Amino acid sequence: MTQNGTREHIIQTGAELILRNGFRATGINTVLDEAAVPKGSFYYYFKSKNEFGLAVIESYAASYEERLDATVGDRSRTPLERIRRYFDEATSDIVANDFSKGCLIGNLGQELAAQNDTFRERLNRVFADWERRFRDCIIEGQERGEVTPTVDPDAAASLLLSGWQGALLRSKLTRSTTPLQYFQELLFTRVLEA
Repeated sequence: MTQNGTREHIIQTGAELILRNGFRATGINTVLDEAAVPKGSFYYYFKSKNEFGLAVIESYAASYEERLDATVGDRSRTPLERIRRYFDEATSDIVANDFSKGCLIGNLGQELAAQNDTFRERLNRVFADWERRFRDCIIEGQERGEVTPTVDPDAAASLLLSGWQGALLRSKLTRSTTPLQYFQELLFTRVLEA
């Protein structure tokens, strides 16, 4: 494995463990054991667990941007079709993972926002970028007459992201897609559709 490949392997292994167990409960030794990498390799790539955590956030955010490009950014579909496709794929993921993982950025935000300003600020920037993408899609929907012109695109994008994160949490707790379905139904029929 190349040096860059080893670093990425550690990050991906850590991301999976953090999704399952949380950041604080995921020890460096656990990550290294799971990744089958010696301890020296970790400190070659990361000065601390916090630096490692930020690398996990960066990697997840970059990967998620690809999902957003493929769904919300897919110009071959109408804006509302793109948002629906995003929700459909995210719902399929949570079901495929037996309601156990959810969104790494949302999970870390709940766990770390009040305890670490560096993490809080970076997580907030990730959410702001996602929100901007939804806002742009909503504006395009308004321009096409598909989204009601009376809704504020910034407020709607914020509601979409915050409401979806809450619905994901409830879905994990209830082990059901019902909270996701309720959220989508109300978002489309009461907020977005013209």
